[in-house]
Amino acid sequence: MCGIAGIFHLTTPKPVDPARLERMCAAMAHRGPDGQGIWTAPGVGLGHLRLSIIDVAGSPQPMAATDGRAMLVFNGEIYNFRELREELRGAGATFHTDGDSEVILAAWQRWGPDCLPRLHGMFAFAIYDLDQRTLFLARDRIGVKPLFYAPLSDGSIAFASELKGLTAHPLLRREVDPLAVEDYLAWGYVPDHRSILQGVHKLPAGHSLLLRHGAPLPAPSQWWDVSFADRRAGRAADLEAELLHLLRQAVSSRMVADVPLGAFLSGGVDSSSVVALMAEISGDPVKTCSIGFDVAALDESNYAAQVARQFATDHRARNVSPDDFDHVDTLAAMFDEPFADASALPTWRVCQLARESVTVALSGDGADEAFAGYRRHAFQHGEDRLRSVLPQALRGPVFGALGAIYPKADWAPRPLRAKSTLLSLAASSEAGYARAISVLPPELRESLYSPEFLRLRGDYRAEQPFEDLMRAAPARSGLDRAQYADIKFWLPGDILTKVDRTSMAVSLEAREPLLDHRLVEFAASLPESLRLKRGEGKWLLKKTMQRYLPDNILYRQKQGFVTPIAQWFRGPLAETARSIAASTALGRTGWFDARRIAGLAEAHISGHSDHSRLLWQLVMLDRSLSRLGIGA
Repeated sequence: MCGIAGIFHLTTPKPVDPARLERMCAAMAHRGPDGQGIWTAPGVGLGHLRLSIIDVAGSPQPMAATDGRAMLVFNGEIYNFRELREELRGAGATFHTDGDSEVILAAWQRWGPDCLPRLHGMFAFAIYDLDQRTLFLARDRIGVKPLFYAPLSDGSIAFASELKGLTAHPLLRREVDPLAVEDYLAWGYVPDHRSILQGVHKLPAGHSLLLRHGAPLPAPSQWWDVSFADRRAGRAADLEAELLHLLRQAVSSRMVADVPLGAFLSGGVDSSSVVALMAEISGDPVKTCSIGFDVAALDESNYAAQVARQFATDHRARNVSPDDFDHVDTLAAMFDEPFADASALPTWRVCQLARESVTVALSGDGADEAFAGYRRHAFQHGEDRLRSVLPQALRGPVFGALGAIYPKADWAPRPLRAKSTLLSLAASSEAGYARAISVLPPELRESLYSPEFLRLRGDYRAEQPFEDLMRAAPARSGLDRAQYADIKFWLPGDILTKVDRTSMAVSLEAREPLLDHRLVEFAASLPESLRLKRGEGKWLLKKTMQRYLPDNILYRQKQGFVTPIAQWFRGPLAETARSIAASTALGRTGWFDARRIAGLAEAHISGHSDHSRLLWQLVMLDRSLSRLGIGA
């Protein structure tokens, strides 16, 4: 796991100042504490930071191909590199290292961009081909590893693993994109189709970009997609056996490392499944770690301890308390862009705990998206059945009117919180799911914005690209389209961003076996009834894991890796909630109605409403703007 950076001149191949690359790399030093390298040639420069995982003593980067005709910087892991190396060796390639970096170079030289489907793993890399005078940028299928890039005023393109790598370049302009603020308020993160800074792009997951000297900046090219359009036939027992094979394959391939390796263990289905399979494969006790909370209703550490005992793991646990809110500036520094998934705090803490004993940790991320494990999937499935019976001309007026007058009862038992469901049923399947997955609905966002910000935002709404993505999905049903959007939009923007930044902040490599692309493609081909049955999500996955895990792990209500911010904002952090409307960076932008925000804060503190997610969003936005020098 590493950090990469580079500069490429599209027009005149001007010399690249190595000092600029050094500054870009220095801003991301946490991504690679084991080594740094810089390489420049006319019109191009590459920088690399190394966290040694495979071939610890060898494989320095930037790495030259055996014949010297290509240079590589690479962030990630290729899990099938040994098989590829043998195939390439049989075709005449020679190798001087034992790592995966040299395999990527040889694959590029043999197959060009067509090498990408052959690479199994997580990656973001750049290859400069000296013969073709091209720079090739690529990102893995799911978007586990990030890659930012931006055109600059001198005619160059700069790229880096994190936004802070780009902001270290003196020519990058720091102007906030107001549409990114709209996106952030809707989703709690800035999705991959946008960046908080105007002119900065994120290479989308499963895409590549081929740059040439003397040619304009092209659009990224998609090289992988997942399809929900085809259904796999066969008996459930046979599909279960195939799933178990894919799970074992995914876990075992991610256990290859030349450094200490362990796993995150929350006590939920997904991380427990990964640990169970690791224990089956490993001859030594698996090193596991978990985080607990000082709010009992949110604490799952006892389930993690149960799984640890069952598989005799070397287990370590630690609690998170409200005092950890003092680290909000540290979190803002990790993410650069505003990021309001409050589970980032315990994720960072569990990464810190893991890094005390291992350099690589396997996680359980991805199964909910691939196998329909979220409660919202069951709601979406049920709502679509009703939509198929009642025409929009009836649903819209009836449910829309009911939803408008129904109170937002955050304090009530869950079955009585019908407002969101009614508003969802009034809308299309795509609009309904966008509402289900968003943090702030459009009507609440509208009430927060100032007239000036509404002018800047114009006609754009954050839900538009999400709904368009669902409509264009290769899918058969509303559930298919919802899962497709989760995999293409939610995963890279939220979940994988969270895990990458918090793990790399402590120089830990996180691996996601349940996001092996073969496993994701298999799950997408399953009949709906094997993903979601009688309201039970991840049905086939849970049935498959019954041979390993007890029912209280497999079938208890999903809790999630959450932080008790609602309680915090009513207790030790109440004054923070009260002061956010008048905070320096946020207040000086003039984007928000300070009186409205102050009223929502008081409503939360009094217990009349739950606005904790909004308050957390505004706090993180304020800190991020301060770090970017906006509103100063």
